[in-house]
Amino acid sequence: MSASIEVKLPDGSARSLPEGATGADLAADIGPGLAAAALALRMGEQELDLSIPLTDGAQVAIVTSTSDEGLELMRHSTAHVMAQAVMDLFGKEQVRLGIGPTIKNGFYYDFDFDDDRRLREEDLAAIEQRMAEIIAADQPFVREQVDPAAALAHWESRGDRYKCDLIRGIPAGEVVSFYHNRLPGTGDDAFVDLCRGPHVPSTGSLAGVHFKLLSIAGAYWQGDEHNPMMQRVYAACFATKKQLKRHLNNLELALKRDHRKLGKQLRLFHFSDDVGPGLPLWLPRGTIVLDALTDYLKAEQVKRGYLPVSTPHIGRKSLYETSGHWQNYHDSMFPLMGDADSHDAFCLKPMNCPHHIQIYKAELRSYRDLPLRLAEFGTVYRWEKSGELGGLKRVRGFTVDDAHLFVTPDQLFEEFCGVVDLVRQALGLFGLTVQARVGTRGDAGEGTGKFVGEAPLWQRAEAEIIEACQRMDLPHTIEEGEAAFYGPKLDFVITDALDREWQLGTAQVDYNLPERFDLLYAAKDGTRQRPIMIHRAPFGSLERLMGVLIEHFGGAFPLWMAPVQVALAPISDDQVPGTRELAARLRARGLRVHEDLANEPIGPKIKRARLEKTPYVGILGAREIRDSTVSVRSRDAGDLGVMPIEAFLDRLEAELSERTRATT
Repeated sequence: MSASIEVKLPDGSARSLPEGATGADLAADIGPGLAAAALALRMGEQELDLSIPLTDGAQVAIVTSTSDEGLELMRHSTAHVMAQAVMDLFGKEQVRLGIGPTIKNGFYYDFDFDDDRRLREEDLAAIEQRMAEIIAADQPFVREQVDPAAALAHWESRGDRYKCDLIRGIPAGEVVSFYHNRLPGTGDDAFVDLCRGPHVPSTGSLAGVHFKLLSIAGAYWQGDEHNPMMQRVYAACFATKKQLKRHLNNLELALKRDHRKLGKQLRLFHFSDDVGPGLPLWLPRGTIVLDALTDYLKAEQVKRGYLPVSTPHIGRKSLYETSGHWQNYHDSMFPLMGDADSHDAFCLKPMNCPHHIQIYKAELRSYRDLPLRLAEFGTVYRWEKSGELGGLKRVRGFTVDDAHLFVTPDQLFEEFCGVVDLVRQALGLFGLTVQARVGTRGDAGEGTGKFVGEAPLWQRAEAEIIEACQRMDLPHTIEEGEAAFYGPKLDFVITDALDREWQLGTAQVDYNLPERFDLLYAAKDGTRQRPIMIHRAPFGSLERLMGVLIEHFGGAFPLWMAPVQVALAPISDDQVPGTRELAARLRARGLRVHEDLANEPIGPKIKRARLEKTPYVGILGAREIRDSTVSVRSRDAGDLGVMPIEAFLDRLEAELSERTRATT
């Protein structure tokens, strides 16, 4: 009697199969439908090829195309197909391969060409066609475990420095594997790549996937500007045609909503070469929107017991040496002002926390003073490389809605939960879906010099952040190695109207800076104790937030944020006095009004307000002036007809109060 094994399925049942049975055998044993849909095997915590033998007693599941894991797998395998297509079209001896990872909504692959070929947008259609042919050929993906020395020799023989770099970076003892695409019938290699896997069973398994090659961009190998510039081909890839169509439509909308384009059209901000790249100038209308955001947060902070502070834009180099910024963040700071060895060497501040620490140290603190919540809309500076700048979303000078809370150990958890509540409320103003990422030190941080402080303090801080997420029912993921250099952090990630994710607000627990600056407070028992710091910024960079919101709303801000809330337009000069009188009444109620008194027909005035995305237009003719009414057009609801002025005022105030009710 042949030996058998037993595996456990997700529904809790067990299944017996012959010893040596694979994931594919399990799928076939369960049923033909699953066998046809199966893409990979999950055994324990590992995702594996269907050809891998099952382990007796293992917890297993079959991965299909209907799952998120299945989609990621199909994207990964489709990236290999794209690399094969490029080599087929442009010559296997000419193409050098970089990496081809999956990304949100698709994948990319990096290429280099020995003949200095430059890929063009018109090449993408030919690559797509060749990809379709490879998928139709149903070439099996075959995994081969390779000795590291043999793997290196293989890619050296091809002259592919990029794969050699990757192999040299694989830790000793870790498995090195190739994946071969084999020609049906002959079994000859059609394509081979260095890859840890897993992959779908064959290219034919990708017949139902829907992809579109999008663009070509330059990318330094391994992100290092001293390395060669490769050519990166981006692709979108989805399980259904409908999902791909929606994504492509969102990409078209994103071009129309580009905040750089709308910022100019709506006269919100300006970049001047004379001032310098990455240093935005806020025009009056943009400043009004910023003020609406900061006024809201300032009022909310007052309710929650925050105290306003203001700090200078520079500080001594020694201040940042104590904080660790100089040692850990030096490459991102502006060049030093003064002699580096002088006590009077100064830096443009990269962060506000060292300054707030000095305010804490300005006097001896008692436990009765804590929690101490210091808040500032502070401008900081980062020496971003010119190639990394991108409108408002990546700048060199930006304002952060920064606050630092100094708390006792028994206050930490409640205060951190309060911070999470504030961030969720603030980002909820805009109708954004909010999730979080917990950035931890991770095992990789040990001995790297990337982080400061002792591991036990890090572990404690990480546990408290995770516990707060659980208590606040905040969806979150753990991102190892993504902490700030001085402590773990909670980054808030929003999804905008175009299904794009952006990291905005952040909150961090910090045991290290209080120790580095020797912060103390007088405890109830008379001893001197060390406070804990919480760093928090609900909006994060106001410039980045504005870039995101301009595109999220397409420039059509809600009434409370709009730089001009009402445009008033008289039909003729006879109504100008009445228009000015109504404008004064609206301003007396705190509304932002523009009087369009141009000597031209009403049509162009209405069009101008529409292009400026003004929420309401009030039109005043002779009848409206006589009857104390106004003809109202809403940006969102269209022509509202003629209404009494008081009714219009009530409508505006009711709409403005919606924002207030949403945050109380």
